Amino acid sequence: MIWNRSKPMDRLLCGDVGFGKTEVAARAAFKAVSDNKQVAFLCPTTILSLQHFKTFQHRFRNFPVNIAVVNRFIKPQDQKQIIKDLKEGNLDILIGTHRLLSKDIQFKDLGLLVIDEEQRFGVEHKEKIKELKNSVDVLSLSATPIPRTLQMSLIGIRSLSQLETPPLNRMPVQTYVIEKNFSDDQGNHTK
Repeated sequence: MIWNRSKPMDRLLCGDVGFGKTEVAARAAFKAVSDNKQVAFLCPTTILSLQHFKTFQHRFRNFPVNIAVVNRFIKPQDQKQIIKDLKEGNLDILIGTHRLLSKDIQFKDLGLLVIDEEQRFGVEHKEKIKELKNSVDVLSLSATPIPRTLQMSLIGIRSLSQLETPPLNRMPVQTYVIEKNFSDDQGNHTK
């Protein structure tokens, strides 16, 4: 990434589950942090934000990168400290849910916004994302982009990259359709 250009990056990265989208995002985040920029990693769910937080902690454990997470499970006093550290530039990567889009979240020098599964955010959140997109590089990750997002990439409004080759030793996703027995209120089993 080049931080001194006139137009910020807006790239959609598509790939199947387990193909390495998060790894690409981690490398982009590392490049941004190396260039003294902060990174926001926006996730649609609390569980996903915690998964990404653990992944990033593990991935950057040997580097001086400060990472935090904000979501509904983080205590209010801890969130206040995270927001303070973020504003002062003591935090490099902030991972979180739509909480990242709140008015009290202020970055000292945001350089990269990573959005996981952008199609799962509502209209109000997408408007706030649009405001951020004007001044920072954006990397959107999706296994299933919505047609409008895909169309924007195909007509050139957004750049598109596709991960088509799975990583070595990736196990295929297996889906099973099985019969399940259910119990009604009286304990009778039905299919």
